[in-house]
Amino acid sequence: MSAFSDVELLQDFLTEAGDLLEDVDSKLVELEQSPEDADLLATVFRGFHTIKGGAGFLEATHLVELCHKTENLFDLLRSKKLVLDAEMMDSIMAATGEVHRMFGEMRNGHQPGAAPAELLEALDAAIEGRTVASAAAPVVQAAAVPVPSQPKTMNELAQISEDDLDWAGLYEAVVGVPPRELEQAALSTDMATEAISKQAAAAVRPKAPPPKAKAAQPAAAAQKENTIRVDTARFDQILNLSGEIGLTKNRLNCLFQAFASGASNEELIKSLDTVVGQLDMLVSDLQSAVMKARMQPVGRVFQKYSRLARDVSRQLGKDVELVIEGAETEVDKSILEELNDPLIHLVRNAVDHGIETIADRTACGKNPKGIVNLSARQTGDHIVIEIQDDGRGMRPEIIREKAVEKGLISAEEAGQLSVQESLQLIFLPGFSTKDQISDISGRGVGMDVVKTNIQRLNGRIEIQSEPGHGSTITILLPLTLAILPVLMLKLEEQIYSLPLSCVREIIPIEEDKVQYVGGKPTMVVRGEVIPLLDLATLIGRESAPTPKVGVLTISGNKACILAVDSLVGQDEVMIKPLDGVKPKGVAGATLSGEGLLVLVLELRELIEGKL
Repeated sequence: MSAFSDVELLQDFLTEAGDLLEDVDSKLVELEQSPEDADLLATVFRGFHTIKGGAGFLEATHLVELCHKTENLFDLLRSKKLVLDAEMMDSIMAATGEVHRMFGEMRNGHQPGAAPAELLEALDAAIEGRTVASAAAPVVQAAAVPVPSQPKTMNELAQISEDDLDWAGLYEAVVGVPPRELEQAALSTDMATEAISKQAAAAVRPKAPPPKAKAAQPAAAAQKENTIRVDTARFDQILNLSGEIGLTKNRLNCLFQAFASGASNEELIKSLDTVVGQLDMLVSDLQSAVMKARMQPVGRVFQKYSRLARDVSRQLGKDVELVIEGAETEVDKSILEELNDPLIHLVRNAVDHGIETIADRTACGKNPKGIVNLSARQTGDHIVIEIQDDGRGMRPEIIREKAVEKGLISAEEAGQLSVQESLQLIFLPGFSTKDQISDISGRGVGMDVVKTNIQRLNGRIEIQSEPGHGSTITILLPLTLAILPVLMLKLEEQIYSLPLSCVREIIPIEEDKVQYVGGKPTMVVRGEVIPLLDLATLIGRESAPTPKVGVLTISGNKACILAVDSLVGQDEVMIKPLDGVKPKGVAGATLSGEGLLVLVLELRELIEGKL
């Protein structure tokens, strides 16, 4: 197949056709509500026609055949020679599912296999006006998640990977000397980047690494989209800023040569100060422009879930409509990609667990059609995503009973939980309210995956629920992960940083104000008793005799005070990941303004099991 040898051409087709197919999926859900809408029928027809044309050029015969049959069916529908019914729509939905499957095979460089014979027969029968059993549309599933053989208790979970990270080894590998002998030696950007990306992995020695973890990474990476659509106006702005930076660089070179030749006067110093100020402003503008170029509307992800909600509700015999709001809200592309799996689980759970059956809703005096509202909005430098349903809601007492029944918490622990803490139990690995495993739910891994993925994005997730009236799950995420506002702090002479989003305030630590509760140090802040944790102890370093500064932090619904030696100040940093490894308590690394290596700490992992 000669056309497949042109990787760039194939990638262009998959990008364009993939966007087109997602739009077709969205329009099909609308079409089911308005089967005689001429504009919708024409849009779906054109979508299949365009995909067929590209597939024909790539000689993807089976894809061409499937699209051709579906295109013929829509030609008859738009000319009013046929009327769309539920069985016909099931066959059409199944056809789009097969096109998705074929795209996946083409993405891996293979010719797509043929569609199932029963699907082709169902399409032929619909075209001819005959009635046959419709081909069931496959329910969209999230990425495969390993199912734990046995649910672990909260105490067991808190001790997993407790000593996985060798901090002394990490610093010796990255910086070149043990932490106790670490000096303030400036590193060049190239040296630090190489150290971060290549040497850090050697210092992290997990006790029992999963045997298939490395093999799974390439497959996951291969599924990530490596293209992005950007408004040309944004590119023009980047080009203009780049040109101005080039001119400023030339001016700096002239000033440098003047200083190198021995010239030094007040006018020259004033010129240097002006040029450096201009460069600082231009670089900030360029950084902002590049970040805007990475921003994508969340509607690109949201539109997929109309099809998901429709398929799940059909499979469960429910009537559910997904309402999308704020689709134009923009978020960084890297965050958008990571949102897919959590949102699949949340939308699917809202339809499966939240919305009642038609009979139950009628008996309760509700509209037989359930509504799931998926919305997004920007608040400051965060994006807020809400999944709200008007279903049965969550009952804290039932959640507690299920958690105790599955051995996730003890009966004593359950009795001490508040309503909000009870709702948070649904995020425990192994928790499920279903007694039997189905294709949709019951394995107890969905919500655990949701929380893990959201926390990996430096976000948090909250639940509100009213029994009998529905539930609202709120996700708060930063707009971007590339530039992170942080608080720089010191332990002895080494600088660390914490994301500013988890820092609430700075307080002095005075010995006479430290109180011990159950043998553990605490401090009272505005009437609230908050645990005091020594950061040096958390990361495996020797504790300082008298830490002077406390950083009051919030992680989820947990508050603590981190004791440190001193503060350096606030900064905005570009995070470099530690390639090939995820040390516990470390989100990544960066460089300070002086060129020093700084580890960016991950608060949630640092305090896990400590409170």
